[in-house]
Amino acid sequence: MPLTPFVARERESNILQSEWRSNDAKMLILYGRRRVGKTRLITHWIETASPRALYWVAEPTSSKDQLRAFSQALFNFESSTSAPQDFSYSTWGQAFEQVARMAKHDRFALILDEFTYLMELEQGIAGVLQNAWDHHLKNSNVFLIVSGSHLGMMERGILAYQAPLYGRATSKLLLQPLPFKATKGFFPKYRADERVALYSIFGGVPAYWEQFDPNYSLDKNIKEKLLGDTNLMQDEPRLLLQDFVSEIHNYAAILRSIAQGYRTPKEIAASSGLNDKHISMYLSTLIGTGFVERRVPVTESGASRLGRHHITDPYLRFYYRFLSRRQSQLALGITDQALEEIKKHLIDFIGTHTWEELCREWLLRASEKKLLPFLPDQIGSVWNRDAQVDVVGINTMDKTLILGECKWDRHPIDMDVLQKLIEKTDKVVPGDGQWKVYYLGFSRKGWTAGAQKFAKSIKAGKTSGINWHATGMLLRTLDHVDEELENWSG
Repeated sequence: MPLTPFVARERESNILQSEWRSNDAKMLILYGRRRVGKTRLITHWIETASPRALYWVAEPTSSKDQLRAFSQALFNFESSTSAPQDFSYSTWGQAFEQVARMAKHDRFALILDEFTYLMELEQGIAGVLQNAWDHHLKNSNVFLIVSGSHLGMMERGILAYQAPLYGRATSKLLLQPLPFKATKGFFPKYRADERVALYSIFGGVPAYWEQFDPNYSLDKNIKEKLLGDTNLMQDEPRLLLQDFVSEIHNYAAILRSIAQGYRTPKEIAASSGLNDKHISMYLSTLIGTGFVERRVPVTESGASRLGRHHITDPYLRFYYRFLSRRQSQLALGITDQALEEIKKHLIDFIGTHTWEELCREWLLRASEKKLLPFLPDQIGSVWNRDAQVDVVGINTMDKTLILGECKWDRHPIDMDVLQKLIEKTDKVVPGDGQWKVYYLGFSRKGWTAGAQKFAKSIKAGKTSGINWHATGMLLRTLDHVDEELENWSG
């Protein structure tokens, strides 16, 4: 399979280049989830900018082995001959002093990748680096990049107020997954709905995208790359979780329950079979990893009893919904049946998760582009005992509300869906003050002529409730959302 293109990292590449061009010592902390593309970003920058740079990656071996490997890398960078096999600086402090000497006159970039491995092996390494920075490196011409995938360890050991390196970094970059628009560069032959399906499986993790062949159909990719004997993604959930917890079984049970639609601690405990007294602790840990979040309606406060738990990582969400219970089936090579079951339920899965998320992103960016009459300060969704609205933007200061309905059906949507959306308004609009409401409709396959006519009829003053009145309605299709997100995403 050909190497996939390097796309959609212009902003991040520009940050690296800006730091490199500075005349001052710079320390950039680069962090992000496993497989998000940190190493690819660094190596692409080195290949295109051609800085005087040494890229070194730590490995999970002994601290002594790592010090020797780092020492020899420094030696080999400056020497035309290879370092003696037993060459090593006595301490990490001495090695960092050598880095300062290498950057005394000429600009020198040092990349310490997977730094969290060193933090595990050498407990005081962050303090040693801090001491070296304070006494040597900050007065040199160095550009130091410290990179790591263990988010919790990077935040606690480097970025936290009590961490030794706190305040030393001149910049930090949390590398986010790629936006949906980047799928077009990776999979130019895929239709928009196929790229949404792919995004619902992998999210924006480019290393996952590389598992799929862009010349294969989506069905063939799923069958061969996720269900076949050569599946390289089978161990990924375990690898992601073991960065944070040692015993993953209970956490896997909780993720499986959430993926099946159980959202409250009580529901999760009943589904997973775990003691409900311990569920809050497990959920707190999962929230700390960033793979799970507790959401509340945007019209409510954080302490709301309506809080629901969701898996934020798309691949974990897909794996625990479709793959984790099929291991025996897949081991026997029963892939056709598994594929049909996935295809049967994938429409609802996409409509419930990825399509709503993309529509909320559309709302955020459309507000920025002033395409809508209101500027929300919070975007999410709303639910209570009486109603649920998929996409909601609210501005409590201006008393404005945007309500949107998302549909991922295979056919155009009729006006009854829009009528029901308006009927929900009384059930979700806050009770204080007079509110202005604007409506959005999102449909994969578009809208019937009746729905379009109905949307145009929603004008200021004609539709109202006890403490609200409508100001208009806008309809969007998948093609609209696809094109506009591509144009609007920076």
